[in-house]
Amino acid sequence: MNLDDTDEMILKNLMMDARQSARQLALKLGMSTVTVLSRIKKLEKAKIIKGYTAIIDHEKVGYSLTAIIEIIAKNDKILSIEEEISKFENVCGVYDITGSTDTLVIAKFKERNELSMFVKGLAAIPNVENTITHVVLNTAKEDFRLT
Repeated sequence: MNLDDTDEMILKNLMMDARQSARQLALKLGMSTVTVLSRIKKLEKAKIIKGYTAIIDHEKVGYSLTAIIEIIAKNDKILSIEEEISKFENVCGVYDITGSTDTLVIAKFKERNELSMFVKGLAAIPNVENTITHVVLNTAKEDFRLT
């Protein structure tokens, strides 16, 4: 699906405030509510809009530890390992990457012992050769919205 300027403006506005109504968005963009609604439906159908969510401050709800974990796989089993890791609820991102490691995982934890158990669990996954864990000290920016 090719996005035009109107689609991009709708997406940018929804990324900044997904709670705004189609009517509010239409007024802001100078178009009809029906047009905005039909474009949103088209973007949803094309899976460009995958869902709507709240952006929360993880630390304020108890997830004070962020870990970035590099994984080295063996036997070309990267995809199955990534699929398994993606099932864990505290995992925010799983990336198949280039470089000296195969996979990068970003996960959040409430306590150090949760992180410890998680890393030990990763090492027990078949075909995980090694993990390298980095603990985030400070977060300068964490916002995956493109603006």
